Amino acid sequence: MSFKEKINPAKLPQHVAIIMDGNGRWAKQKGKFRIFGHTNGVKAVRDAVEGAAEAGIKYLTLYAFSTENWNRPKLEVNALMELLVNTIHKETETLMKNNIRLVAIGDLENLPKKCYKELQEAISKTSGNSRMTLNLALNYSSRWEIVAAVKKIASQIKSGELEPEDIDESKFVSQLCTSDMPDPELLIRTSGEHRISNFLMWQISYSELYFTEKLWPDFRREDLFEALVNFQSRERRFGMTSEQLESK
Repeated sequence: MSFKEKINPAKLPQHVAIIMDGNGRWAKQKGKFRIFGHTNGVKAVRDAVEGAAEAGIKYLTLYAFSTENWNRPKLEVNALMELLVNTIHKETETLMKNNIRLVAIGDLENLPKKCYKELQEAISKTSGNSRMTLNLALNYSSRWEIVAAVKKIASQIKSGELEPEDIDESKFVSQLCTSDMPDPELLIRTSGEHRISNFLMWQISYSELYFTEKLWPDFRREDLFEALVNFQSRERRFGMTSEQLESK
């Protein structure tokens, strides 16, 4: 029986987030430059997106480019930006065909102009799609997001729109990039690394973490289905005991 056949549609997470790691190591193993790994990682993105939609996932967030990635060699960063532009341009029709809406989070306005333009055009074109939302984290880091949220709240207090005593969890969440989507119930990281790398730190407070040794270019929809089956085998207690959950 395949992993897809083992998935219980009634216990699917609404939102899955993926840290796509291992492109560079994959390329190095093959004696190629790092960008070769990034290029082949696009195939994994396509398969994961289509697999998530096929399984019935409503939100899929992919960590595509962090604010820290600007510290990589300039040649690699430039190649990544060019790859991103070309991929968004080429894949928009696939998103339309699969009824998938594209959105993005991060410091988007500081992306290269060409990249920002292609991104906004794809977001606009797919805005009416409803089967699944694909959320790209671009020029994103969780610390940047949290600081930006604090600045927005501070500005509201300064202007008199908000009183400090009115700040609560829901008010803070409303200032985050993901305020219009549920928190991820499942976070997947490829390549065998066991860290979250400054990704959705507020949102994954109660996420189930799933780590696989697969390098990202080798990740396919069956690997996603395996992660979903693993997720469904876990008991999610949210601070309660097993007995409390059973009594519910």
